[in-house]
This record gives sequence, structure tokens and C-alpha cells, in this order.
Amino acid sequence: MNAKRSDKIATGVLYVISGIIVLILAALLLYILVRGIPHISWSFLTEPSKAYQEGGGIGIQLFNSIYLLIITMIISFPISLGAGIYLSEYAGKNWLTDVIRTSIEILSSLPSVVVGLFGFLVFVIQFQYGFSIISGALALTVFNLPLLTRTVEESLQAVHYTQREAGLALGLSRWETVLRVVVPEATPGILTGVILSSGRIFGEAAALIYTAGQSAPALDFTNWNPFSISSPIGIFRQAETLAVHIWKINTEGTMPDGVSVSAGASAVLIIAVLLFNFGARAIGKRLHRKMTSA
Repeated sequence: MNAKRSDKIATGVLYVISGIIVLILAALLLYILVRGIPHISWSFLTEPSKAYQEGGGIGIQLFNSIYLLIITMIISFPISLGAGIYLSEYAGKNWLTDVIRTSIEILSSLPSVVVGLFGFLVFVIQFQYGFSIISGALALTVFNLPLLTRTVEESLQAVHYTQREAGLALGLSRWETVLRVVVPEATPGILTGVILSSGRIFGEAAALIYTAGQSAPALDFTNWNPFSISSPIGIFRQAETLAVHIWKINTEGTMPDGVSVSAGASAVLIIAVLLFNFGARAIGKRLHRKMTSA
């Protein structure tokens, strides 16, 4: 009887703690959304920001965030996919594999500001890329690789070994088995990890302050030269992102309606991150159902 009572008490304490955490998180999200959603409009999402006047928007910062996310994923996904395949399918249990896994764990625990300072020293100064999209994307690649590599590896390891045996029994080579059997089977988990890491990148600020810059120059949508500083796809132009814009408004903002702009931008950022997370779960479940029913 005492054991059952102790179990019920312990379970109740865990439920209470979990409920408190959920309530705190929900209250924080609701506070940001309630303050920010009334300020969101089409003009707010599309118009450029203003420094000393009211009525500015977040159009350029929102575009920069999306574009920087695309560049970062183009760089980091192939590398993390290759690393995850190696660690899951080819790496043996030796000191080299242990060093690689330890390095991944260390990199995944680094604060983003440290990654930003590393990117500033290496990409901005040493490689002379300056404050630019490419510097920010490379810094975010360093920030994103450990999480994405581990996600790919875990998704591949979740595929049952009989799938690999079936591919080999059909006469496929080891690489063909990985490419045609294992990777397609692990696609739902990999895609979920990609979307979740995208949300993490989209909301990043500290690493970009030192690499992508803190200014949002006007974009010339008639110029599609990737090396032009006025082109929307120019990789060597400065690109203040939405998260950096929020930080800058709250630290050194000069616009009269800075509070409302910050509230609206924060709500947009929270909504985008929530969409990434819920979208990852929905897409992952849907793909998993298709894979199991096929």
C-alpha cells in the first residue's frame, strides 16, 4: 500500500512540474502574440524599416531571414547527410569515430555567441568576406551541423537491419542499399530534423550580429547578380535578419514606434518558429504513414 501511495505521489509531483513548465511557456507565448499580432499587417510584412519615422515594417529583414536560411541549408544539409551516412553505415568502433562523435557533442553545446565570434574571426576577417550573407551562412553552418548530423544518423539507425539485409540479398552493393533502401526509409525523420533545424536557424541572432551585420540596405529587385551588394540574392551584402532587428530595436532603436515594431516582429518570429515545429511534426507523421502503408 505504501509503495502504491508513493508511486501516486511521485507521479503527481511530476505532473505538477510538467504542468507548471507548460503554463510558463504558454503564458510567455501568449504574452508575445497578444502584444504583437495587432501590429501585424500586409504593409508591416512588406515595407522596409524606418530609423527615425513611424510606420516602418520588416519586409527586408524578413526576406533576409528566409534567404539566409536557404543559403545555410544548401551548404549544411549535404555535409550533414554525408557525415550522418558515414557515422551510421560505415564508421567502425575505433578512436577516430569516438573523436568525431565527441567533437559533434562539443560543437552542439557551444553558445551561439561563441560561434558568431568564430565566424567573425574566420569568415569576416580572415577570409575577408566582410559582414555578409555568406559569412552568416557559414557561421550558421557551423552552428547547425552537429544537430543536423546527429538527426540524420539517428534517423538512419532507426531503420531496421532487415531492410539492409533485404537490399544486399537482392544483389545491391552496400552503397546502393544505403542510397536506395535506407535513406528513403529514413526520409521522414531526416526531413523532420531539417525543418526543426530550419526553425532554429530562423530565430538565431547572436551568431549573425558578428557575421551578417546589423544593417538592412534597400534591395534592387531588378538586379539578380549574386555578387552585387544591392541584389536581393547578393551573397556579399549585409543582411540584418528579423531576430537581429528585434535585438537592435530593443537596444538602440530610434524610431518613435519602436515598441510596437518590436512587438510585431517578435510575434512574426514566434509564429514562424511555431510553424516550423508543427509543420515538421505534421509532415513527418504523414510521410511515415505513407511509408508504412506502401
